[in-house]
Amino acid sequence: MPIVWLGEPEAHEPSLVGGKAASLSRLAAEHPVPPGFVLTSTALRQAAPELQRGVVPPTLHAEIATAYEQLGGGRVAVRSSAIDEDGDAHSFAGLHETFLNVEGADAVAEAVVRCYASAFAPRAFEYRRHVGLPVDEICLAILVQALILADSSAVVFSANPINGRLDEIVVNASYGLGESIVGGSTTPDTFVVRKVDLEILSRTIGEKRVMTVPTRGGTREVETPALLRGKPSVTDDDVIGMASLAVRLESTTGAPVDIECAVAAGFLYVLQSRPITTLRSPSGAERSTP
Repeated sequence: MPIVWLGEPEAHEPSLVGGKAASLSRLAAEHPVPPGFVLTSTALRQAAPELQRGVVPPTLHAEIATAYEQLGGGRVAVRSSAIDEDGDAHSFAGLHETFLNVEGADAVAEAVVRCYASAFAPRAFEYRRHVGLPVDEICLAILVQALILADSSAVVFSANPINGRLDEIVVNASYGLGESIVGGSTTPDTFVVRKVDLEILSRTIGEKRVMTVPTRGGTREVETPALLRGKPSVTDDDVIGMASLAVRLESTTGAPVDIECAVAAGFLYVLQSRPITTLRSPSGAERSTP
């Protein structure tokens, strides 16, 4: 099957849809995951000769167009989901391309080609070599999801990545879409939350000098309005909601997690969830999570 939908049993299988999409699919039944579909690894393997030339085969293009219309058309995010991505030992965070605010079936197909090409980029190859993964048989799926036009976004860790404490949750939040946080181009607000009772232990308001916003055909970084920079990008209720979500996801997976969230019109969405593969111990050394 060339396409499966998040929440369907077939979309729970990492060997078919990759680690990122499989994780979201399993969460979709009980958590606010934006709807989406996945071009399976089987479909992309069959289309590989054409994709490597920079085009989507007509049959697959038609499947994409149909699924895109079923999703409701409009703006979507197109993300890679490698078969060996976001597992217990390896995370490909930031190595494969993501395209946001894509609109129209032809534009989605073009983003699919570019996502596919990013799996073969030098930095992705180097990471694979570094962690001992094969470079001669790269298997990829691609996720297409409804785009959440976030007022604010956050990266949430269900264990403290700075000091290694398992009883603390850390929320890094900023205005707009989450790419400025993930890419490290802005200094976000940081909240530390006690896991046992979800009490906010500390608040550090970041400068948040830039934010990522949708623009025609994609996104761009703009200066954050001066009046907003000194204000928290999320409310305390948002922080507690994100922390509660992190606790539930950690309980589901049995290990600390790193999640990406978006807040739009007061509603919280889960955009990604992956294991935290290493944590810093109180002594400063890295340790593998269970």
